[in-house]
Amino acid sequence: MLRFLSLSVLILAAAIGTDSAFAQSIAAPVDTAYAGNIALNVDLTDLSRRIFRVHEEIPVTAGALTLLYPQWLPGNHSPTGPIEQMVGLTITANGQRIEWRRDPFEVFAFHIDVPQGATRLILDFEFVSPLDRDEGRIVVTPEIIGLQWNTVLLYPAGHYSSQITIEPTIKLPSGWQFGTALETANAEADNTHFKPTSLEMLVDSPLFAGKYFKRFDLAPNATPPVHLDVVADAAKYLDAKPEILATHLALVQQAYKLYGAQHYAHYDLLLALSDNFSGIGLEHGQSSENGTFREYLTDAKKFAGRDLLAHEYTHSWNGKFRRPADLWTPNFNVPMRNSLLWVYEGQTQYWGNVLAARAGLLNAEQARESLALVAATFDHREGRIWRNLQDTTFQPILAYKRAMPWSNWQRMQDYYSEGQLIWLDADTKIRELSNGRRSLDDFAHAFFGVENGRVAPLTYTFDDVVKTLDGVQKFDWASFLKTRLDGHGPGAPLDGIARSGWKLVYTDKPNLYGEDVQKQRKIADLSYSLGLSLSSKDGRISDVLWNGPAFKAGLAAGMKLIAVNGISFSSDELKDAITAAKGNAKPIDVLIENLDHYETLHIDYHDGLRYPHLERVSGSKDRLSDILAARH
Repeated sequence: MLRFLSLSVLILAAAIGTDSAFAQSIAAPVDTAYAGNIALNVDLTDLSRRIFRVHEEIPVTAGALTLLYPQWLPGNHSPTGPIEQMVGLTITANGQRIEWRRDPFEVFAFHIDVPQGATRLILDFEFVSPLDRDEGRIVVTPEIIGLQWNTVLLYPAGHYSSQITIEPTIKLPSGWQFGTALETANAEADNTHFKPTSLEMLVDSPLFAGKYFKRFDLAPNATPPVHLDVVADAAKYLDAKPEILATHLALVQQAYKLYGAQHYAHYDLLLALSDNFSGIGLEHGQSSENGTFREYLTDAKKFAGRDLLAHEYTHSWNGKFRRPADLWTPNFNVPMRNSLLWVYEGQTQYWGNVLAARAGLLNAEQARESLALVAATFDHREGRIWRNLQDTTFQPILAYKRAMPWSNWQRMQDYYSEGQLIWLDADTKIRELSNGRRSLDDFAHAFFGVENGRVAPLTYTFDDVVKTLDGVQKFDWASFLKTRLDGHGPGAPLDGIARSGWKLVYTDKPNLYGEDVQKQRKIADLSYSLGLSLSSKDGRISDVLWNGPAFKAGLAAGMKLIAVNGISFSSDELKDAITAAKGNAKPIDVLIENLDHYETLHIDYHDGLRYPHLERVSGSKDRLSDILAARH
């Protein structure tokens, strides 16, 4: 055994030595300009096979060169560059093929020896976008293309991304139109040439293109301009109802009233309305990528998720302009740290919902019902017992948006919505301490509204946040925040709801917002009764709350309900069984399919249907209604 172990160690050492022979140092980025402009041409016309074909020309001098594929992506807060989808890489110079070597440790790096006399490298490769949702986001359909530039380029190591200049060109299917924050230089046939821009701005300026496209002016006769650029599955989904469009114009005005400044030369809300193109919400400084249900502009009765654009638009101020110091990096291959995501995302989640209400994207009741769902979610988040909110800021690095078997216990990217509750707590605390003279609006204006017109990021630290809060209202904000970031409950941080004049209650009446979510997603959410959610079509369980009634009965995600109390499953049958079991001792019997096994389990639950709502506290000051009211 000892002899075998020694041999294994020798083999491992030899392997490491071999790898080291091929490894090269990768130049750290410095703030100096890369000599010459990189030409980047992307052919987006292969719709049926969903392949992007890339031709890139990089000015070079003889010697060692390292090219990088973007790894750490802004907005993802994680090393999620889809390098596995970059294929067919061939590099030539002066008509001769040049071999590349992938770095054995930094696998997003490619080492090249540029020969004497070569002044330009020619790169050709493909980006093979997903064909199935199991492979990733669907970014190409017969009607829509979503191009994120980081997926279709390599760039030289050793320079800040702001110091590398790119000249991008795209080729689209004939007759297609597009929206992007990039500025067009000229167009010929189906090719569009954009003005030279920095690598930093290119990656921050995605493109939505479509067979069916329409642009709406959200800031008529104003500077800077703001547009809503919409692509859709069919032309009919572009026929926006005037009352729906009016709420988007109001969103721009309410944001200006809140922040008091703009940090873009122009802004494009890119919006895809599709059942085939994957949904998305991703922030950029002068644009955002948004994907939602295709009736978004034509059916006002569907309202769940209408805070999406308000959230992503807010990121232009919070996250893109004012950015946590440990989330700013000099290029896309320097690791990020996520300690302040509860500000970057948490406060954006707060303002996204508030602005949605102020603009009329959601009415006051819908906004309250949405908040009630958030409060109930974290009041039942068992994982708060062992894992504090601060630790969830590492979640994008640990498991970026991957499904988890026990999300309620493991915890997800909770800094979004638990962060929302913390900032409601702060807002109502400021209002209480100042007798209503000041609010978190004053913080937003002071923190995000500085240096009007500046586009370049302005970083901040925890101390900067505390200092600005203290400037709005004197208080021990450091302790206030740390207690909530490092605490474990019990229950959710609901002081902000209580201080706003409302309380979280449960009744057998469905939550208005949750009901719309369930209709859109075709699920039945019984989280606050049985402690599970499942498909309303076939009974497949999507989530079970840790230590809830369903958990204690032995149920888990992935199982499928076949029958309830001996009757074939339907969501209505299950709800009827919950109602019938209220107040008696008889359990609810469910026949479940678990892989190829069948078993009857007994859920011991007798409190009836329970859905969360906010209820006014008699005699208290209604601060929440004031928070949600439009500013004039």
